[in-house]
Amino acid sequence: MSLANPATSASFTISRWLACLLCLGANALHAEVKLPALFSDHLLLMKAQAVPVWGKADMGEKIHVAIGSASADAETNAAGLWQATLNLQDSAPGPFEMVVEGSNRIVIHDVVVGEVWLASGQSNMELPLRVTSDADAEIAGSANPYLRQFLVKKAGARQPLDDCQGRWTVAAPETSGDFTAVGYYFGKELQQTLKRPVGIIHASHGGTYIEPWTPADCFDRVPSFKKSADALRKSADEYPARKAKFAADFTAWLKQHNREDAPHPDVAAFADENTDTSGWSDVTLPGKISPAGFPPSGVFWLRRDIEVSALVAKQGFKVMIGPLAGYWQAFWNGRKVDDMPYTRMPGKGFSCYFAVPVEHMRAGKNTLAIRIYSPTAALTVPGRSLWAGPIDLSGKWSVKVEREFPELSPEDIQSMPQLDYRQPDMLPASLYNAMIHPLVPAAIAGVLWYQGESNSGRAFEYRTAFPTLIQGWREKWGNQDLPFYFCQVCNNFAKLTQPGESAWAELRESQSQALALPHTGQAVTIDLGEAGDLHSRDKKSVGHRLFLIAQSEHYGAHVASSGPTFESMSTQAGKARLHFRNCEGDLVAAKLPKTYPIKTLTGEFGSLVRNSPNSELEGFAICGEDHKWHWADAVIEGESVLVWSAKVPQPVAVRYGWADNPTCNLSNSAGLPASPFRTDDFPVTTQKIHY
Repeated sequence: MSLANPATSASFTISRWLACLLCLGANALHAEVKLPALFSDHLLLMKAQAVPVWGKADMGEKIHVAIGSASADAETNAAGLWQATLNLQDSAPGPFEMVVEGSNRIVIHDVVVGEVWLASGQSNMELPLRVTSDADAEIAGSANPYLRQFLVKKAGARQPLDDCQGRWTVAAPETSGDFTAVGYYFGKELQQTLKRPVGIIHASHGGTYIEPWTPADCFDRVPSFKKSADALRKSADEYPARKAKFAADFTAWLKQHNREDAPHPDVAAFADENTDTSGWSDVTLPGKISPAGFPPSGVFWLRRDIEVSALVAKQGFKVMIGPLAGYWQAFWNGRKVDDMPYTRMPGKGFSCYFAVPVEHMRAGKNTLAIRIYSPTAALTVPGRSLWAGPIDLSGKWSVKVEREFPELSPEDIQSMPQLDYRQPDMLPASLYNAMIHPLVPAAIAGVLWYQGESNSGRAFEYRTAFPTLIQGWREKWGNQDLPFYFCQVCNNFAKLTQPGESAWAELRESQSQALALPHTGQAVTIDLGEAGDLHSRDKKSVGHRLFLIAQSEHYGAHVASSGPTFESMSTQAGKARLHFRNCEGDLVAAKLPKTYPIKTLTGEFGSLVRNSPNSELEGFAICGEDHKWHWADAVIEGESVLVWSAKVPQPVAVRYGWADNPTCNLSNSAGLPASPFRTDDFPVTTQKIHY
């Protein structure tokens, strides 16, 4: 037997080794089929003729999607993106397994087919079921495999994202408490009525403006919006560099003037819930944090014990202290829950605003301690910015100085670096990019929207901003008929004894004007709010009213879905006659209660004092040529209302429910309240305030 040439053998071995490396490299570069988070276990797909399923893979890869008896094929494009379209119009509800195959095989378990609605907006849509009225009983009986929620994680982005973070959950006592309460009650009624699965895609974010929810290209088509948006974008682009420069300059200034902050070696001595505060001083807030003998600036500690009811403890809440001309660390029961060092967000006058998680909350006494580093100015806590959820934090606090700084000269104060800061949450499209765009083009029946409170300061402009958002979302989904049903902001704040102007009333008017767009509907909630809590707890009624709109407008049921809507006004013999549509048989003067809710979470109610005690209807005001408003008497006559006041012999205009928290009782025989309105076109308070 002859032996192989060693050189030849070595060369062959090296060639095979290199070939193996190339093969391994090719496999390493190969991209498996991937799906967005929306397509995951417990998925609920729309029962429709065209249901998109999409994802990523290698360019040119062939993809096969199958669920039940339906299947579809796709091929990735040059960017590695693919989309298959399933026909699920005749699909049974399931559950099924959905299989997606390419170079790899993905199996999605427990998939059902039914109705999918997107619920979005700010905190009143975000409010979870567990903190609403009668939540315990509702959650205990909530087990329903055909009611599901996909919760989109809160996020923002400068550019549209391909995916979001989120997961599907099935309604059950262990999970339903975290469903959007409005979406839960809407979905529950819809599921029970249609006898098919209902899924709520929940993408909301408390405290947000409408602009970040609006697609950028759609927003920029409004010239006045684009001009402001471009300035904001420029500021945001420049901000990181300006912030870094400020931090360096401010650090140098602090060092020069011996005002650097230094962590205390025993924070627990100030923050622990069992700290002895007998040597602390008392201070009443809102007001100055400056008892006699206190330095003008330094490091201060504020403390207060807060009694939390069992009901409130179950939900957690947000705390607002400020705005403060300083930087802080906040401690709840001795545990740090938030901080705001100047290196994180330099500037001045920011509010100490943070959430206390449920797991840190307990029924009974809780202790809030705040360390405030104020290197330049005496601290003042203003009014109306001092609360912990539904709990008013005005009153007695304890305060102690950790460290004091010598007084600065006017020249030293003038030399302190400054930083202009504009809020990133005002940037258009930031929330759309991260929380809505990743959901496009999912097959959905329609949109449920509850937002507007944050835009009340620019209420008049909302009449442009809101339709821009609606039309923008419809454009992105490629469906100009996409149903868009929204909640009018509810009554809130103190009741007034005299008629006057109201930014919230102006916002409601702007919301109502969006009804001029086709396939829209408005749930009026003017009777469901609370004077002292922005987040009224009766979300069952809100969900029910949205359900009635969907049932009537989208699913074709013959049910009343709107309260009386103002149509026209005429005058006769010193009185105004108002005509209405959506009377549903008869106009009705709803019975007024003896009390009204202030904060149901804390059991607070106020005595209701009528403005027109001899009138059948409450909530009407009337004026003459002098534009001075007076409460009016009003009576129902068929499908019209007669309005008058002895103080206005020649009426020019009438308003109804025109207040932050009006007392009003016009409804129809279906029990649905009339939407607030005005017959005039007088200039309003927010008309010149722009984005």
